[in-house]
Amino acid sequence: MQPNLKKRAFALAGITGALTLGGLMASCTTTPPAPVKPAKPVPKPAPKPVPGTGPVPPQAGALQLNAPAAPREFRAAWVSTVANIDWPSKPNLPAGEQQAEAIAILDRARAMNLNAIVLQVRPGADAIYASDIEPWSEYVSGTQGKPPQPWYDPLKFWVTQAHARGLELHAWFNPYRARHATAKSPNAHNHVSKTLPQAVKTYGRYQWMDPAEEAASRQTLAVILDVVKRYDIDGVHIDDYFYPYPIEAGPEGALDGAGGGKGDVDFPDQPAWQRYISGGGTLTRADWRRQNVNQLIESLYKGIRAEKSWVRFGISPFGIGRPDRRPPGIIGFSQYDRLYADAELWLQNGWVDYFSPQLYWPIAQAPQAYGVLLDYWHTQNPHGRHIWPGLFTSRIGAATRAYTPDEIVQQIGVTRTRAAASGHVHFSMIALMQNRQGISDQLKAGHYATAALVPASPWLGSGAPDAPTVSIKRTGTALRLKLASAKPVTHYAIWSRHGASWRFAVAPAKDSEWTAPEDADAFVVSAIDRIGNESARVSIMESRPAARAA
Repeated sequence: MQPNLKKRAFALAGITGALTLGGLMASCTTTPPAPVKPAKPVPKPAPKPVPGTGPVPPQAGALQLNAPAAPREFRAAWVSTVANIDWPSKPNLPAGEQQAEAIAILDRARAMNLNAIVLQVRPGADAIYASDIEPWSEYVSGTQGKPPQPWYDPLKFWVTQAHARGLELHAWFNPYRARHATAKSPNAHNHVSKTLPQAVKTYGRYQWMDPAEEAASRQTLAVILDVVKRYDIDGVHIDDYFYPYPIEAGPEGALDGAGGGKGDVDFPDQPAWQRYISGGGTLTRADWRRQNVNQLIESLYKGIRAEKSWVRFGISPFGIGRPDRRPPGIIGFSQYDRLYADAELWLQNGWVDYFSPQLYWPIAQAPQAYGVLLDYWHTQNPHGRHIWPGLFTSRIGAATRAYTPDEIVQQIGVTRTRAAASGHVHFSMIALMQNRQGISDQLKAGHYATAALVPASPWLGSGAPDAPTVSIKRTGTALRLKLASAKPVTHYAIWSRHGASWRFAVAPAKDSEWTAPEDADAFVVSAIDRIGNESARVSIMESRPAARAA
């Protein structure tokens, strides 16, 4: 039976106090500013290996071992729940089978040396977790509003199991989609189409929350901040569905440049538009739509910071920039004009912690060339936020426009040559679970041969955690490091010395012991906090039973 969750004041009436939608939006700066000039291009640096932080200088008098810098790279995969793309494999699986599938995904991610999962928790104004605001998703239970059986909270399970494996868990929300075209069960009584019918519009085969309706934005803000408050997530992630893709194009058609405007079916927001004009609004309709979205983005960033400052906010917009700023030769669908997403403005105002533009085209496809688009987004990033592009890994083995595994391998290689790009995200996990054409094996043997830490986010805080306490214990032939930290941390970074070379590993902070390779003769350990800051390092050799902070 579902537990009786405490009703939260911000459920449908909005968030009170400092986190009210009105309060947050009152401080927004999105009343259309004067046109923003493009940021000056960032010079291309020389190619370099996987980015990492430099070693922390040892303290005088301590045992000093010169381990290299910790490898740093965000390696993640999207796990889609909509239409049961990735998880669960079909609706209405018994809870035990759902959990087994989740564990298989997390085990594969850990075995491949990924370090994060981006889990879709709100496919369409519904929830894969226990919510007082929106109904259970049919993609979990088979019927919207019905919980999984036997009852459990999938998001809590995912978070717990991910952290146990040293993986971050980012909660992925669709900000405006109210019902997906693949949905089969009727909308539940507490679905937004029933509770706020004036805020939901039908567009093609979808139902969509109108970004111009304040009630719709209030609902999305309440849903996301509720998850931030109640769950131990590492990030909030929203995708490219702002205003809907034009009916004639859809997301797939947009990849080919379709849906350019002529003949598109316009989004039915006439009532809100008329209210705006009657109230003395002076913006063009396109600018007004962009402002509606901008206000939500800014409110989300401020709301997340106020609730939990360490939770990072990421966005994965369509990968081609606005038409007036594109590099020469780049053509295609415009998210700025057709989805009303001013993604460049969000970067320029620092309203994100990481940005994952969906660069779903091959390196050699000149009109949408992967490397050119990647460089473009770097030039739009004056605050130095993380750029972690989305890769279309599920194109491997596709019926049309298929990729070879080498395309993904090369795209990761191209990304690593850019100093400002420090990671990537695979769409989606199913391709890695199926090991399509050997892609998972190739990545593990090549780019992912060594574990990596998630890059630090110094704008969220740069104070280093305390150095860990480390000792060595040998039982028979087994060699183990005993690890402890006086204050909460998330990971231990561990280097083991093998003759003249070093090997790197990452252990989740819950592990109090780490089994070391038997042929190692020395170790260096540091603690990593929630935003990626590294402590002073501890050096230890087996002949020394205790360690001192270095």
